[in-house]
Amino acid sequence: MQENNLTDFQQCLKCNICTEVCPMMEVNPDYPGPKQAGPDGERYRLKDPAFFDKSIKYCLNCKRCEVACPSGVKVGDIITRAKLRYAHPEHQLRNFALSSTDLVGGLASTFAPVANPVLGLPLTRQVMDSVVGVSSKANMPSYAEKRFEKWFSSIEETQSRYEKKVNYFHGCYVNYNYPELGQDFVKLMNACGYGVRLLDKQKCCGVAMIANGFVQQAKKAARTNLASIEKAEGPVLTTSSSCTLTLREEYEGILGQDCSAAKEKVCLAVKWLYDRIDRGEIRLAFKKGLKIKAVYHTPCHMQRMGTQFYTIELLKLIPGLELSVLEQKCCGIAGTFGFKKENYELSQKIGASLFEDIRASKAQMVITDCETCKWQIEGGTGMKVYNPITLLASVIE
Repeated sequence: MQENNLTDFQQCLKCNICTEVCPMMEVNPDYPGPKQAGPDGERYRLKDPAFFDKSIKYCLNCKRCEVACPSGVKVGDIITRAKLRYAHPEHQLRNFALSSTDLVGGLASTFAPVANPVLGLPLTRQVMDSVVGVSSKANMPSYAEKRFEKWFSSIEETQSRYEKKVNYFHGCYVNYNYPELGQDFVKLMNACGYGVRLLDKQKCCGVAMIANGFVQQAKKAARTNLASIEKAEGPVLTTSSSCTLTLREEYEGILGQDCSAAKEKVCLAVKWLYDRIDRGEIRLAFKKGLKIKAVYHTPCHMQRMGTQFYTIELLKLIPGLELSVLEQKCCGIAGTFGFKKENYELSQKIGASLFEDIRASKAQMVITDCETCKWQIEGGTGMKVYNPITLLASVIE
């Protein structure tokens, strides 16, 4: 794990701007806020670990504080490193299950025809709530019967025929829960004249492992992914904002890994596509007679990277799309945070304002670049939520 950067937290001006944008502070008086949990608390923790305050467990790592900080202090990273260094493990079985996406996803997708109905039973959900600690009210994702990697193996040969190619870091969500997004990505890349390759070896990006304190497991996954990224020829494209942030920044800032290859090659597909359309290298042909009303929700990690512009501008290219960009608000899910029994109500309170904005929009659909935002918004509003890649793939000829 990377050691604390003294010059980082000492840049804090104590202006409290970060506290004004913290979604947790609005709903939870037990949370001291990003300034106190981050730079202020770090000064004390370095003197004596006994100063560690367990209430910083409520930090969502949404990084809104980092976006707002006028001094560029990585407040979220400071808090995350403190949790990993000083916090005592709690609910280890539950946290292990939530963060072991390759293990759990692999098993659940193998037995999806049975697993999905069983996991949806009220009795099962009640047992998970009372025994495991996963909220019975949470909008849990279902598992695909056919993993994306298996589907891709059936069309891999056709992809090799393309002269130009891109690599795809699909992530565990696409592989185990929603392979349709990966299929849409392939369709869109092919329409642009590019074939798709998968990385030599790919593990979960590890964002859930980091959030739940499994540092060594996260480092192991990071080393596997970074080695595959370094080996890959050409760009490595992603369809998840949180995966992208983890690969490009969290591996270095939290896990102390060398991210130089990831920073050079890893790019959100929406940004990669927009750049080439903007330069005139790619032209998309859209279907005629489209009439769609949609709203776009900027995920917190998307805002942290400053890449929502590319999604918004791409969507604006679609003829017949009436697009409204929502005010950026945290949905409250924060990866696995909102699935936990003790956090569910806080998660819903944080997301309530966003849910109301979405319902008031009278839109047909919601667009967002984050899979956990999708689950949270669908559970909170009952509306369908799509990745921008899926919408683009559905409207091209």
